[in-house]
Amino acid sequence: MRVWSGLLDLFFPPKCPFCGKVRDAAGGCPACLDALARTGEERAVRELAPGLRCAAPLWYEGAVREAILRFKFRGGVSAAGPLGEQIAQTAAEHFDGEFDGVTWVPVSSKRLRRRGYDQARLLAESACKLWGAEPEPLLRKVRDNPAQSGLENAARRRENVRGVYEALGSLSGRRILLIDDVCSTGSTLVSAAGALREAGAAGVVCAAAAFPRPEEENRGEKAKE
Repeated sequence: MRVWSGLLDLFFPPKCPFCGKVRDAAGGCPACLDALARTGEERAVRELAPGLRCAAPLWYEGAVREAILRFKFRGGVSAAGPLGEQIAQTAAEHFDGEFDGVTWVPVSSKRLRRRGYDQARLLAESACKLWGAEPEPLLRKVRDNPAQSGLENAARRRENVRGVYEALGSLSGRRILLIDDVCSTGSTLVSAAGALREAGAAGVVCAAAAFPRPEEENRGEKAKE
């Protein structure tokens, strides 16, 4: 196994997902990680709906935005490691003691076949590594709805994701951390969290890698899905 790993590193050396430079190990360059635009203590948590909060460590701009777009659409899965670690640190800081299980917002089976991986699952797996845990597949997407990025306002986005998720079994009394890549209007997370609550979850908190800045949202700059 180590031989194959060495060969892969030889022909496909790990690169920093933010600047693209070859590195000795997977992950972001220390300089890149230090330079990322961070939400900061006062803006790291948003209320998406009554009783539902989301934490995100980074702003969806610059190198973060480009890394996430490569991650989602161009196979840049090396971003899952450093972004997942950022999510884990932020979730632990703001939601310590508020969850006993971790899951993710799943893509549809059609999109999974086309893309070959579920980016939110990779983020959840990366985050859980820091806790010595494994994320649980607690949701499935029952309808391949249009991408949120094509919808211009929050009302249409809410309607687009209404009823598209269902829980995989009872979650009676469980407290869940729900992970996604980008939280824009929050409609997707609200819909997925609703499915978890309908299945009996006692509490749900959310975490994402990035938020768009409020001023960008106001100008209609939406995170792609």
